[in-house]
Order: sequence, then C-alpha cells, then structure tokens
Amino acid sequence: MAKHFFCSPSKSIHLKFREAPFDLLTDFLVNLNKRNKNNLKSLSKCSGNFKDKRLIEYIFLITKELRLDPLAGYQAIELLQRFMVKHLTDLLTTPTPPGAAADQPGSYEDAVFDKLKDKFPLIVFTCVQLASKLSLHSHIIDNNTAVRFLHSVGHSVSKQTVLESELMVLKGLEFRLNTTNPLTYVEILLEVLGHNESSIPVERLYQLCQHVLQFVSLQRTAIYNSLLVTTTQCVNPSKQQREKFVTVTEDCMLLGVGVIAVTTFILYVRKWEQVVGELSHITGISTRSISDFAHVTLMHIVRTSSPATST
Repeated sequence: MAKHFFCSPSKSIHLKFREAPFDLLTDFLVNLNKRNKNNLKSLSKCSGNFKDKRLIEYIFLITKELRLDPLAGYQAIELLQRFMVKHLTDLLTTPTPPGAAADQPGSYEDAVFDKLKDKFPLIVFTCVQLASKLSLHSHIIDNNTAVRFLHSVGHSVSKQTVLESELMVLKGLEFRLNTTNPLTYVEILLEVLGHNESSIPVERLYQLCQHVLQFVSLQRTAIYNSLLVTTTQCVNPSKQQREKFVTVTEDCMLLGVGVIAVTTFILYVRKWEQVVGELSHITGISTRSISDFAHVTLMHIVRTSSPATST
C-alpha cells in the first residue's frame, strides 16, 4: 500500500510507492475487489444522486480551503451519498404525523424537503469533518475550526449545533464510516502496477491521476452518459438500459483503472497497451472496457480544454 508522509497542513502530501510487502498488497487488492463487488450488488435506486457536479465541487473547495488530504474529500462524498439516501428514506417512509393536512398529499413531503434544505450545507460540512477524522495524514477539523469556517461562508452556527449535526450523521451511518473511495482504488492499483511492472513510473503517474480523477468526478454525468452511448451503441438509451448502467457508474474498480489508463495515455502513450493489459490482468476488467472508458474521458478532456468555436 502507498505510504503517506505528512509534513505540515500547508504542504502537499506525497506518496511513496514500491515499499509494501507483496502479501499485504495482495490482501488489500482482494479486499477492495470484494468490497466493490458487494457494493455493486446492493445498490439503491438513489445511487449517485448526491454526486452532483456543484456538490462535489463544493466539497473539493472545502477540503482545499482547510488544507485536507484529497482522500478526505472523496471520503466525504461517499459518506454524504450514503447518509442522505438513508436519511431521506427514513424521513419519507415515516407515517405522516397527526395534524398534517390529509387533503394536501404533497404537503408533508414538501415540509420535509424544506426543513432539510436549511440543514443541508451543515450536513455536507459534517461529512467533510468526519472524513478528516478518518485520515491520519492531515489535521482534524475540530469544532472551533468548523464554526469559524461556517461563519466565514455565511452560516451562523454554534459548536453545539455542529456537534449535534455530527451525531446525527454518525447515527444515520450507524457509525460505519470505513467506506471505500475512488482515490484509494487508484492508489492501490498504482502500487500493484508498480510492483508488477517496475519500468512504469507510477510516482509520476500518481500526480496526474489526482487531476484526472478530479476531472472525472466533476464531469461525472457527461462522461458516463457518453460511455453509456458507446456501450449500448444507442444515441437515446432506454430507461431500462440507464437503470442497468448504474452498476458501471458506481464501479470504483473500473473508475480506478480508467483514470490510470487516461493518465498513461497522456504521459506515456508508448506504454499504453502494456499498462492497459496489466490493469486488465490485475482486475479482470476487459481491455475493451478500460479502453472505452479512457477514450470517452480523453474526448471530454479535449473538448473541455479546447476554446469555444464561434459559429
């Protein structure tokens, strides 16, 4: 497993590869693969609903402002997704309380969403705060820091409110915070790749992988829509095809190999086939699937980077 070396909150965190024992590395990879498959088997209909571009960008900005490990941002995104699905399900399946207007079917649901809307910015921040406590490589966001930051962005809350929000999220997650995130998959896959192919400069790949993963996370909807069209060979995929495709959009292993493949194409195109073949061997994902993901992502990177063409 890649090792973190922490200097200070104001400095970037560096990873040192090629130091993990092979047995430990194998165990990590097997565990990640198992967790990924289990997650794909138990997806809810709301999977991915709280991975909106603006929301992810907001979380990334918070982690950057507070100088947190990038892992904390990705971990916060996963915590938020899990909590919000569970929280909304609980709220909307609770029997309508006495006194709610029976002749206005949508009134109770509307009241739930209105109340939640006011709390949502604090819930998002709470997920970042909890994620910071899971990372051993960056400073923890304590309640004093939390109050100061929230005040600076226009949310006047007390330390008691911050504490209550943290407890609410913890209870909603049943105190199970150890969820996997895409950056962890990228790191472990790079470590395995470096072990199997010593000629591949995984240290340099990792630097760009972080930017590519951030790009894919922010452009998630557009990239996966294009991948769906490519996979189905249908310009307007059916509802059934879209529902089935959720297992692709939530596949962290595919995302991990795809990000590494894109990065390799950009930095070391001559090693492209070698790396894609090795990634396929490591994960069991077909070279075709990895290539399709990389092609679609590269097309979106090019389009985003190119200046707008006047008509």
